[in-house]
Amino acid sequence: MNETKTVLVIDDSRVSRLMARQFILSRQPGWQVEEAGTGEEGIEKVKTLSPVLILIDVNMPGMGGLAAAEHLRAACPSAHISLCTANVQNATRNRANELGIGFLEKPITEARIHALIGALE
Repeated sequence: MNETKTVLVIDDSRVSRLMARQFILSRQPGWQVEEAGTGEEGIEKVKTLSPVLILIDVNMPGMGGLAAAEHLRAACPSAHISLCTANVQNATRNRANELGIGFLEKPITEARIHALIGALE
């Protein structure tokens, strides 16, 4: 029996959150997908969630994705955290690597999401 897993999608774009939700659930319909529109909201949500996967955008109003990822890494040490961003600069990739988090290039696609989830199954 498959264990229900929780995924947290943090992105200020409602469309990006909905697309990520759709792609995740197309691969794992039994998983729970939670959403947050800001880094701060995502940090609040993990106080009551135990996500196995956190997808986070880099450029958001308020706390950016890299700063939020540092807090999320401390709060959820066993979660796989992946930046999901169009910011493909080496500095962003290097910082993600330093934090021990993944990097998923936007635009997100079903294939990219499925590959990421495949590593968690």
